[in-house]
Amino acid sequence: MNTTTNPKTPPNRVLYATMGLLLAVLLIGAGGFLWLSGQNGNNPVSIGGPFTLEDGNGKSVTDRDFRGKYMLVYFGYTFCPDVCPTTLNAVADAMDKLGPAAARVQPLFITVDPKRDTPPVVKLYAAAFGSSIEGLTGTPEQVAKAAKAYRVYYAEHRTGPGPDDYSMDHSSVLYLMGPDGAFVGPVRADESGSEIAADVKKLMG
Repeated sequence: MNTTTNPKTPPNRVLYATMGLLLAVLLIGAGGFLWLSGQNGNNPVSIGGPFTLEDGNGKSVTDRDFRGKYMLVYFGYTFCPDVCPTTLNAVADAMDKLGPAAARVQPLFITVDPKRDTPPVVKLYAAAFGSSIEGLTGTPEQVAKAAKAYRVYYAEHRTGPGPDDYSMDHSSVLYLMGPDGAFVGPVRADESGSEIAADVKKLMG
């Protein structure tokens, strides 16, 4: 995540804001993964649900268009400086390492920055990681509904006065959804391609 310090901002405010942001990232990345894994007691976790978005050609797509395949879902954005491209590179590598089983999996990259990530933008971005990943966007309302269904945290983080001077804080987890659209389990987004492939195979049974 990028941060730009405003010279007029008191140093203490910058320090406290930075500490708070780092704490949020740690909680989302570690505690959030444990929560998704079901290690939060006996209460079942509801993840996923119907969504209507747009593909790279501006065509409307829904979750039902992917029935019959496992969906490996990741929420991020194309201006992400490090986490998103690293994760998508690993996902592309995992698809290669899945071998024949890859035909049963559809990786989806859903943007949390629909203002900048138009259909042509997500199409080019996803294509940069290979042909296996499909990029999806939509209206802010459509993206918000999908993110809420998947329990995804995201928020705009201003870095300057310009309209595009912002980054997006967001949780970073891969969600494996079954051929029926039901949540199968989480996959760590900070793993290597080989590790993601192994996790996906295990979850697929």
